[in-house]
Amino acid sequence: MSTATKPKHIGRNISRIRELRGMKQEALAIAIGVSQQYVSTIEGSENVDDERLHSIAEALGVSAEAIKNFSDEAVLNIMGNTLHDSSFINGNNYNCTFNPIDKIVELYERLVQAEKDKVEYLEKLMKGK
Repeated sequence: MSTATKPKHIGRNISRIRELRGMKQEALAIAIGVSQQYVSTIEGSENVDDERLHSIAEALGVSAEAIKNFSDEAVLNIMGNTLHDSSFINGNNYNCTFNPIDKIVELYERLVQAEKDKVEYLEKLMKGK
């Protein structure tokens, strides 16, 4: 059994990050000024030259080091530790921490009180004349 670590497949990491960012190969190709077929070739390559890697990283909004060190296991670990039963993957969680009807009633009561205060003030003015 060998203890040597398997080399990172940079192209596969680029592909996974691109997919996680919701970007198509065509969009990445336009961003870095190449064809979609060339992006496909890059994603199939185990190694990518540093200059090209930096332009891809910039287009994906990550660092070149993040691409080199990307790990599916780390992403799954982060998701598993941060998402809970009532969470949504896209970050939208619409559970109210208050009762909206109570807020409406509270607003209505304040409006009624403001009107009562206005009437009381106008009555005082009328009595003064």
